[in-house]
Amino acid sequence: MRIIAGRFKGQEIKTPKNASTTRPTTDRTKEAIFSHLESMGMLDNTRVADIYAGTGALGFEALSRGAASVTFVESNAQIARLIAQTAQSFKGPHARELSIKIIRAQAEKYTQKVAGSAELFDLVFMDPPYAVETDTVNEQIARISTTLSTDGVLMVERSIRSTDISAPEGFEIYLRKDYGETEVFYIRSLA
Repeated sequence: MRIIAGRFKGQEIKTPKNASTTRPTTDRTKEAIFSHLESMGMLDNTRVADIYAGTGALGFEALSRGAASVTFVESNAQIARLIAQTAQSFKGPHARELSIKIIRAQAEKYTQKVAGSAELFDLVFMDPPYAVETDTVNEQIARISTTLSTDGVLMVERSIRSTDISAPEGFEIYLRKDYGETEVFYIRSLA
């Protein structure tokens, strides 16, 4: 797997040998997500959180396209090590400028910990395993939305077979797109 575009275009994203450990976002879906975010100016110098990071493909793509920092949240120790290896393998003049934090924790515990904290993100990717119940995802959306900056966006990826997610009070799902088996929701503040 490789980064699609930006300053690290073509660089490898490390993946586990056991393909069933993660479910990376397809290149087609990733390109559509980033096309939308770039059209909104959501990538330049942004603070990003990649919840349920997996290989970190979404967070690394954001870094490549201009994000200032990414916090990766991944519970699997082997996968978290692969994220670190990917970050260390980047080459080019921008490689030393990377601001990456890897938090090895369950997404549910992380979102509970940061809810209402002073830590703010401009962009949050949340791509839970499809088996995670919608009620659990909705709880996490409500928690992590408290960390969004004023114009921040939360992108949630789900299976089209999953029950639809909902936006917490004061927020809206402003866009919803289907890409084969995947459904992508974009959430922002109503304020």
